[in-house]
Amino acid sequence: MFTEKSFAVFEIEGLDERMAAIRAEIQPIFQELNEYFKENLAPEMNDELFIHIAQHRRRSVHPPENTWSAISRKKRGYKMEAHFQLGIFPEYVFMWLSLIDQPKGKEEMAERLLEHPEWWNNLPEDMVINTDHTICAYEPLTTESMEKALQRLKKVKKSELQIGRVIPKESSLWQNPDQAQAYMLETYHLLLEMNKGLQIE
Repeated sequence: MFTEKSFAVFEIEGLDERMAAIRAEIQPIFQELNEYFKENLAPEMNDELFIHIAQHRRRSVHPPENTWSAISRKKRGYKMEAHFQLGIFPEYVFMWLSLIDQPKGKEEMAERLLEHPEWWNNLPEDMVINTDHTICAYEPLTTESMEKALQRLKKVKKSELQIGRVIPKESSLWQNPDQAQAYMLETYHLLLEMNKGLQIE
């Protein structure tokens, strides 16, 4: 499970040095947790799921400010569809249902979400949204914030939407790894109906 050492990775200077720490400290946690999530979610998705772990291969100078993993139905990539993400910034760990990097049918997905407010209107109060996966920021999921984000998703080419929960670095959940893992899995379960409703063939 994530520890203080996991968050401290982002204090390491230098691309090679930080990537070595990410591979040693964070990626094994991603793999272990995602194997567990995949095993639990695949039967409910009624589909085979694949784990993807960001390798940051395009970076040549600047070390990554965050890192992430994904679970999707696609073996060769994940950004072309709605997918689950597990990732870490220096300030928090996030669990998202993600629509990023202009997935196929983005406008249709936005329309489906507007047509089915029951998918997101009754989620727990600690659910949040993010509209730019590169930025360490989020806001509460409310009817107003969601509708605004969905209108933007429909109309702006490079718009994004991520829905889920975060666990702050200072959260007491980290003292109980089993409880933290259960909270993460519960988050994905709460977003499962939405994920299935957004799958476009």
